[in-house]
Amino acid sequence: MIDRRTFFTGVAGLTAMMLAGCETDGSSGPTFNLASLAPVDPKIKSQKAMVDPAFHRTTIFYTGSEKPGTIVISTKDRYLYYVLPGSRAIRYGICVGRAGFEWSGRANVGSKQEWPKWFPPKEMIARDPRAAPYANGMEGGPENPLGARALYLYEGGKDTLYRIHGTNAPKSIGKAVSSGCIRMLNEDVADLYERVDVGTPVIVEL
Repeated sequence: MIDRRTFFTGVAGLTAMMLAGCETDGSSGPTFNLASLAPVDPKIKSQKAMVDPAFHRTTIFYTGSEKPGTIVISTKDRYLYYVLPGSRAIRYGICVGRAGFEWSGRANVGSKQEWPKWFPPKEMIARDPRAAPYANGMEGGPENPLGARALYLYEGGKDTLYRIHGTNAPKSIGKAVSSGCIRMLNEDVADLYERVDVGTPVIVEL
């Protein structure tokens, strides 16, 4: 797998003129507007203040080889990148899998859901009694571990059981404490959700 550690260079803020000059591509495919696309949803409360500013959403220069519309995840750096045209990417802070739950590889967005219902895996229920009451599912909402939105990752047409999703634990962003899923702030996952379609490629790197 290509080492992209040198591919991501932070930008200390783009000018308002640059932001205003980026429009959508006019198709039904990926959305490349730099402005936030997070919808007005009264249930989404900002979690940004609870996170280290280093993990706040920003726009960076990107010199990798992935095509615009691709999601690239660096578990080591705790960032998710949504690749834009013009050698740029939107960078989001994330939480990744703790030791023993790391994973890497290629997948795609197999389905999307707003305020998803959470079904803890049997393995989680076995090791964590607190999950047992939700064996039949926990309804979506601000207290749900999947947060405001979820992108379900598939490989070869099969559900990997890994997700990119929001969180009810914003202080976990920037850390490695999940069971393998990629957590984002609710306002960030809502923004990403509006940009991607089913079929969007996802590359996860250790």
